[in-house]
Amino acid sequence: MVMVKDSLRTCGIHVFNLVADDSMTILMAFQLPEIEILGLTTIFGNVGTEDATRNALLLEKSQVLLILFMDLMGLAIYFYRHRWEKMDKNASEFLVEMVSQYPGDVTILALGPLTNLALAIKRDPCFASKVKKIVILGGAFFTAGNVNPAAEANIYGDPEAADIVFTCGADITVVGINITTQVKFTGIFLHDPVSFAALVRPDLFTFKKGVVRVETQGICMGHTLMDDGLKEWITSNPWTGYSPASVAWTVDVPGVLSFIKQLLTKP
Repeated sequence: MVMVKDSLRTCGIHVFNLVADDSMTILMAFQLPEIEILGLTTIFGNVGTEDATRNALLLEKSQVLLILFMDLMGLAIYFYRHRWEKMDKNASEFLVEMVSQYPGDVTILALGPLTNLALAIKRDPCFASKVKKIVILGGAFFTAGNVNPAAEANIYGDPEAADIVFTCGADITVVGINITTQVKFTGIFLHDPVSFAALVRPDLFTFKKGVVRVETQGICMGHTLMDDGLKEWITSNPWTGYSPASVAWTVDVPGVLSFIKQLLTKP
């Protein structure tokens, strides 16, 4: 996740599973002087949490805090600064600590399953009002998923957590694979870098507002479904009363590719 502080100063906490495009995103963030990364939290995904953490350590810079979320209950977390050191703090505690230290200044970029974020929201009832914005890579809006026809991998990884995050009341932007699969290098989709671009270059996207809910059971578990507000419902429903998210709707593919290449080739 990435946290944004006043004006263009960004304090970052990333949550990812650390494969190729995740690593690109970390490197891109370090290339922008207006980005200040507070720390990285890791979570399961393409690889296990411990492997993701080791991968992140290969990219670690001197002032970055790296917190390992060992399991779904947050029972064992580690803090790293150059070497492995145990810290009696889990990822959700760290998230709560950062948004409390910089209320209204922090934007979170979530690039993996939303377990850590959901636990932070449960831990601090005021979390949603303290965080400035949450940008999520996840979901498949009006297109098929990449795990099965219904679901995208990050949301499918913890659908209950995703629904907690989408309904928490925070200012949320979500970038689904209907957008990220349009932007690619030869042989690789750029899911994570595209989501980072949506954070720092929202002018390269258009967005639609709508309440997003996540199916948490059955054959459609992990499915993201948006109510765009165009229809006036006669009675209340599970989308009623929740704050709308900004869902990425179109993308300037050449513009995003140029932005990514510029950062990855910057000296």
